[in-house]
Parts: sequence; C-alpha cells; structure tokens
Amino acid sequence: MESCQMCQGKIPLSETGQLILASGRTEILKEVQRAFKRSSPEANSQGTRLYIPYKDWDELHEHMNRLNQTVEKEEIQRIRGSLIDEHGSRHMPGNSFTMPELSEQIDHPEMVKIIQERLFQSFMQPVIDARTDEPFGYEFLLRPNSKVYPFNPGELFAFSQNSGLQSMLDSQARINAIRTSSHRLMPGMKRFINFLPSSIYDPSHCLKSTFKAVKDYNVNPEDLVFEVVETEKITDIAHLKYIFSEYKKAGVMVALDDVGTGFSTIEVLKELQPNYAKLDRSLIQDIHLHPEKAEKLKEYREAAASQNIKLLAEGIELPEEYNIVKPLVDYVQGYYFGKPMIKPA
Repeated sequence: MESCQMCQGKIPLSETGQLILASGRTEILKEVQRAFKRSSPEANSQGTRLYIPYKDWDELHEHMNRLNQTVEKEEIQRIRGSLIDEHGSRHMPGNSFTMPELSEQIDHPEMVKIIQERLFQSFMQPVIDARTDEPFGYEFLLRPNSKVYPFNPGELFAFSQNSGLQSMLDSQARINAIRTSSHRLMPGMKRFINFLPSSIYDPSHCLKSTFKAVKDYNVNPEDLVFEVVETEKITDIAHLKYIFSEYKKAGVMVALDDVGTGFSTIEVLKELQPNYAKLDRSLIQDIHLHPEKAEKLKEYREAAASQNIKLLAEGIELPEEYNIVKPLVDYVQGYYFGKPMIKPA
C-alpha cells in the first residue's frame, strides 16, 4: 500500500534552481513574466506555467517579494508554486503550494529539512492506571534528535500547517511513534499516538502508510490508541467520525483530547464515541483548590460511564490533584508520574 506523495517529499529546498508558478489564468503569468523580464530575462512561460531561475537564496527571496508586489492579493491566491533544483528534480514530487505556503518554506528552510529528513524522535510519557498506580501505556511525543537542528514541537507543527507540510509531518510522526513503540514496549502496553484530523483529507487513503507501519513493525493494532489533537479547531464532526471509523475498522482505539474545554463538550463526546476521553489540564490544574472543577469532572465521569468511555486526566503535577482526581477517572498522566523520556519511565 502506497501513501500519497504529499506525505513523502524527500528532495530538499535547493539554493540554486527554478521557481515554477502555475495558474489557469495565463494573463496573470504573462503579467508576472513582464515584471521579471528586466531582472530575470531567462524567465519563460510554457502555457499555464512560468519558470523563473534563481542562482542563490537571496535572489529567490527577491523573486517572491517582486511577485507579491506585482500581483494583487486576491489574484496571488490563484497561483500555486514549487521549486526544482538545477537537475530538474522537484522539491516536493507531485505537489505545488499556495504562495503563502511556499514563502513560509523559503523563509524557514531549516524547518523543511527537519520535516523532510525526519530529524525527530519519539519520547514517551507514562499513562497510569488509577486503580493500580501501574503504567497502562505511554503517550508518544515528538522531540529533536539533532543538536544541530533543535525545534519546539508546537512551533514545528504550526510551521507545518502554515507551509502545507502538515500531512507529511503528521504521517511521519505517527510512523516514528509506531516504530519506536515496537522497540521499546512490551505487547499489551497501550501506545497513545497523536494525529491532526485536518492532515487526513481522505482517511481511507491517507492512513494507508500508518496501517502499513503497524504491519511492518509487527505491532498489535489493539495496543494502539490514536489521539486527536487540536480539537477546539475542528468544525467538521462528520469528517472526524469518518477518521475514527477507519481507525476502529483497523482494530485500533481512538481518544478525544482537550475534553472539558473548547470543542470537546459532553455532547460531542457522545456524538463521537471515542474509546478514551482525555480531560484537559485546565480542568485538572489546582482541582484541590476549586470544588467547582471537581463537580465538573463528576459530570464528565457520569457522561463517559454512560457511553462506556474511559476517562484519562492529564497534566497532574501535584499529589493533592491526584488525590481528588484518582477516584473519578480511569487513567492519569502528568509530570507527577513522569516526564517524557526517550525510554519508558
């Protein structure tokens, strides 16, 4: 099973090559070509594509600036672009990007390199069974694997969203977590792995590489829990239900994150029917000092129990928090039990 090229790009941004602009409106490309004629006489138009050579990074930046100055903001949205190196190899095989996405990539080539060359690894944070106080599983979190290319995980994912590389990063992060779990964890231990719903535009197709990794690394699907993140930004519940159904058909479980805030209300919990519901840290933090939080947690406990959904409280840092939360949830997670580490804590 092959995944789409959107998740596979391997050719790095080249400091010498050609900027390719594509648009169904040839008059826009001709306008751009005229604007570039004096500074880039080699720029040539081939139907719906315009090829503009650049000799170094500075010139490429100048090209992008001139493009933004030449074309009106509404029109530039109609143009898509990509880069090829001096050998004619396209930076992202089979794909082009909006001008804002391509500009983001050009402005942050080190971030592109981290994503394309997979300069990251999976750390593991324990998930504890509240009944036994023993590890039930681990959540896999992305961390740098190169001191030369450090990154903040939140900033890397934000960059991937702004640059059109979200599907690639999300897919490769899942595969990395599956591979790491096969080496680090014993069968039967749950593996909580994050995913961004907006990166999976067609679940039946986009998840093929994930399911192939499950098979290749001989991981039991029943040990996997795929956890949706950034739920407060999701507006298409039907799409998320479709993703959940594809995961469940493959024999894996699903979890809904950020419960208790934003998008994840009790009504949505009942609608999506996840196997696990992860309570947001804002509900857990200092719960021993705020009785109203404990009452809210009881509401979620009752709703989850009625739907056979397991509750997981994350972000626990204090023993006082755990004492309040322990009888009301099934599982817990937080620095009180262990920080993310390269090996299971």
